[in-house]
Amino acid sequence: MEVVQTSSLGDRSYLAHDGQVGLVVDPQRDIDRILALAGRLGVRITHVAETHLHNDYVSGGLALARLTGATYLVAADDEVGFDRRPVTDGDEIAISASMRLRVVATPGHTFHHLSYVLDGDDGPAGVFTGGSLLFGTTGRTDLLGRQHAHTLAEHQHASVRRLADLLPDGARVWPTHGFGSFCSATQSDAPESTIGRERTANPALRLETGDFVRDTLAGLDAYPAYYAHMGARNTAGADLIDLTPVTAADPAELAARIADGEWVVDLRSRKAFAHRHLTGTLSFGLDGPMSTWLAWMAPWGAPITLLGDDPEQVAHAQRELARIGIDRPAAAATGSPEQWAGGDGARLTRLSTATFTDLAAARTGTPPHGLPAVDVLLDVRMTNEWRADHIDGAVHIPLPDLPARLADVPPGAVWVHCGSGYRAAAAGSLLRRAGRQVVHIDDAYADAVKAGLAIVPGN
Repeated sequence: MEVVQTSSLGDRSYLAHDGQVGLVVDPQRDIDRILALAGRLGVRITHVAETHLHNDYVSGGLALARLTGATYLVAADDEVGFDRRPVTDGDEIAISASMRLRVVATPGHTFHHLSYVLDGDDGPAGVFTGGSLLFGTTGRTDLLGRQHAHTLAEHQHASVRRLADLLPDGARVWPTHGFGSFCSATQSDAPESTIGRERTANPALRLETGDFVRDTLAGLDAYPAYYAHMGARNTAGADLIDLTPVTAADPAELAARIADGEWVVDLRSRKAFAHRHLTGTLSFGLDGPMSTWLAWMAPWGAPITLLGDDPEQVAHAQRELARIGIDRPAAAATGSPEQWAGGDGARLTRLSTATFTDLAAARTGTPPHGLPAVDVLLDVRMTNEWRADHIDGAVHIPLPDLPARLADVPPGAVWVHCGSGYRAAAAGSLLRRAGRQVVHIDDAYADAVKAGLAIVPGN
């Protein structure tokens, strides 16, 4: 079994093979990774399977099947705009003499969700669970609309129990979601799991239906706005990805795009951005989940320009964005902020940074040298994080809501924080673009207590 991780989206794809032929499950859009892996192994891909029509990324399944001539397995109940082999509960597919698939209906994450049990010579080796049974949790049940969330949560509970009844404790669990993906109801740090482990760790196998449904629905927070576009794209079927280089932009074009209010994105680390950046650009560094937050916040279909240290950085970002349907950035530039500014130092600026210790000092009236007083403390974490606890006196606007709610930030100097510093950098750059005085608290939220700041329960 080979695992292809897409850590930026919290997903995994799989290549199961016998040394000669292979099955790919839930491939991401950039199928060159799968093809390269199969090539290194000397494996011919004969089957591609989807557990469900994905909401968090554009699938590469159709393109991979067409390119390799593989049989494409998709739920019969899903109405799609392409040819595939429709499969349903109880179907069995021979991959090779030593590998067989059993199709198991596991609704919950979606209505037509399937899992695939992989049988070998010694019985069931494991199960591809997609967004059903995850490591210590399950897939969320509200992606098809809150009106379906309760019903799907009931289905999810029954589906997970069905898998546990079908399989021995030693069977491996191979989920697609659950490694930071917003498709997961909660998060788990487990690197692998089995049915036996899930019997003791998974709420769906420990709680009765009503308790599971209540806890699952109560724990759901917002999910990326771009999810609304993924289902339709996957239903229609996506073509081959285009990762050819993006059109280069010179300093004059960058200035024009910034003046027009476009999203000109700095891919460097947030520390590099804070030290010096092109005025009006936004910080979405590749040292964090750039594509998730950028695609969530930027208006869908709006032109996006990428700025990176080198072509490799831009190519990396381009690949990340293509996975979620932003196929072609409008333009790109590489080099340094000085080059992007065309040598005009007046077009460069910095973002003040601080720690929670600095915040504590500033709140007592003695801000560190060069930092302004704290007029506004802005917390841009998600709602569930805020409800758990937050710093007394903070204003809460979740990061995805900030572009539409900039006017809701009270006047004065804004000190902005999140959980680790990444989201606060994005928020700080948005506020700076809007002309606000900003201090970016680039620190771990756990250090707020150590700094002596008062933490209060959520509301």
